[in-house]
Amino acid sequence: MAGITDRSYSILCGRIATLMGISQSAARRRIDIRAAQTGQRDVAGRIATAEALLSELEASSEDRHGLLSAQLGTVGSDDLYMVED
Repeated sequence: MAGITDRSYSILCGRIATLMGISQSAARRRIDIRAAQTGQRDVAGRIATAEALLSELEASSEDRHGLLSAQLGTVGSDDLYMVED
């Protein structure tokens, strides 16, 4: 299957790949799979699917940021944490 050459779709795939920490082609595959599950086969449907996935990831990234900050704060205050060997 030929790749979609829509610029906005490529930008969305890149942003999703950045948030997920995966390659852009892997992000495209995830969007394609999700679009196929919902029965969307056209470019506009895939862009809508990508936008929905991006909004989900952005919402969950805020939660992950708070969790990571809390974990790092806990590690720094732990007396049993070994800094050096």
